[in-house]
Amino acid sequence: MIKLYNTLTREKEEFKPICPGKAGMYTCGPTVYWFAHIGNMRAYLFEDFLKRVLRYNGYQVKHVINLTDVGHLTSDDDTGEDKLEKGARRDNKTVWEVADFYAQAFKRDLKLLNFQEPDVWIKATDTIKEQIELIKVLEQKGFVYIIADGVYFDSSKLPSYGKLWPNKEMDLKAGARVEMAEGKKNLTDFALWKFSPKEGPKRQMEWESPWGIGFPGWHTECVVMSIENLGIPFDIHCGGIDHILIHHTNEIAQAEAAYGKDMCNYWMHGEFLVLKDEAKMAKSAGTVVLVEDLIKKGINPLAYRYLVMTAHYRKKMEFSWESLQSAQTGLDNLYEKFLEFKQAKKIGVPFGQKAEEYKNKFLEAINDDLNMPQALAVAWEVVKDKKLASSEKYYLLLDFDKIFGLNLDKAERKTEEEVPENIKKLLEERQTARQTKDWTKSDEIRKQIQTLGWDVEDTPEGQKARKL
Repeated sequence: MIKLYNTLTREKEEFKPICPGKAGMYTCGPTVYWFAHIGNMRAYLFEDFLKRVLRYNGYQVKHVINLTDVGHLTSDDDTGEDKLEKGARRDNKTVWEVADFYAQAFKRDLKLLNFQEPDVWIKATDTIKEQIELIKVLEQKGFVYIIADGVYFDSSKLPSYGKLWPNKEMDLKAGARVEMAEGKKNLTDFALWKFSPKEGPKRQMEWESPWGIGFPGWHTECVVMSIENLGIPFDIHCGGIDHILIHHTNEIAQAEAAYGKDMCNYWMHGEFLVLKDEAKMAKSAGTVVLVEDLIKKGINPLAYRYLVMTAHYRKKMEFSWESLQSAQTGLDNLYEKFLEFKQAKKIGVPFGQKAEEYKNKFLEAINDDLNMPQALAVAWEVVKDKKLASSEKYYLLLDFDKIFGLNLDKAERKTEEEVPENIKKLLEERQTARQTKDWTKSDEIRKQIQTLGWDVEDTPEGQKARKL
C-alpha cells in the first residue's frame, strides 16, 4: 500500500489509481527562458522518486512534463513581461531559439541527475488551438469577462475557488500578489488570454483568437496539456510548493468550471531548497546554483541527488557546499562498499530471512509518502550488518538503487591522482600549523592550495588532497 500526502485533503492517503495497475502523472515543467537551478531540480527529483516508487510497486506509469515556452510573465500572476520575450532580448535570439536552447539544457541537467525520461514532453505553444477552445467553453458557461488587457476568469462565480489553500485566509495573501488591472473584478481573478501590447516592441509569440491577437495565460496552458494527455480526472499532479496559491489553484478552477469534474485526485508539492540564511534559491534574487556549477567544482551531480534524499520532500532543505561535499563523501563510500560486496558475492546464494526483512523495511519507507531519508538509512543498515552475506548486501543495494537512481551498477573504484610535490609541501606546512593550533595560518594555506587547483579534506586518517 502506497501512502501519499495530498495537498488537497491535507493528509496522507492510500494511493488508489483511477485505472487499476496504472498511474497518470503530470509534472509542472520549467519555463524555458533560462537555466533551471538546483532548487528547481529538487522538485523534479522528488517527482522522479515518486515515479520510481510507483513503478517499483508494479504500476505502469504515464508521465507527462510540459515545457512552458509562452505566457509565463515575470510575476507568477498576470503582471510584468513574458519571460521568453525578455529572455530573447537578453540573449539576442528569437524566442523560439531561446526556448529550444534552455529546453535542451534542462534535459541535459536531468540526465546528469539520472532523472528517468517522461513518456511525454509537451510544449505550451503546441496546444494554442486547444487552449482557445477551453476559453470558449468557459465563456459559454459564464465564467469569463473581458477588460482592456485581456480575457479574465471570474473567480467569484466558482464557489469552490481556493480549495487547495491551507485555509481561507490565504485568499488575501494570494490576492495581495496580484496587481488590480483596470476593470478587474476580483483580486483573485486571472487572465485566460492576454492581448498583445499596443505599445512597445512587437511580440514574437502571438496568435489570432476570437477575442483579439495575443497569447494564452500560464494557468490555462497546464490545464490543457495535462488533460489532453491524461484525461480528466487523472491521478497525480506534482509541482513546487510555490504553485499552490496561484498556479495550481487556477488550474483547478478552470477544469472544474469547464468540465464539472475534479482535475485530478492527488496534488503533491515539494518544499523549497534554502540557503544558510533561509533565503529561497531564486533566479530573480540571483541566489542560484546550477548543475553546471557542481561539475565545475568537481562534484558528481549524483551527489546532489544523494543530498536530496537526506531530507523529506515536504520539508525545507538547507543547502551549503559543506553539506554537498558530505553527500559526495557519502556517495563515494556507498560506491566503495557496493564494489566490495560485488567482488565478494557468490552466485546462487539465497536471500535469508534478515535480507527479506530489510527489503520489507525499505518498501515500507518508500511507500510511506516517499520517506527517502528512512530508505537511505535502511541501505546503510544493510551495509553495516555483519550478519548479512556480501551477496545479500549486493543484491539488496542493487534493488534499492531502482529507487535511489545513484547508478550503483556503474560504480568504479576511484583512482587517486598523484599529488604534486608543491601541494605535498603545503600540506606538511598546514599540518604543522594545525599541530601548533595556528588556525589562521592553516586556513591561509588551505586557500593557497585551492588557488593551485586542489582542495584538502581533514579526515580521521589525516589530510587528504583532491583535485578541484
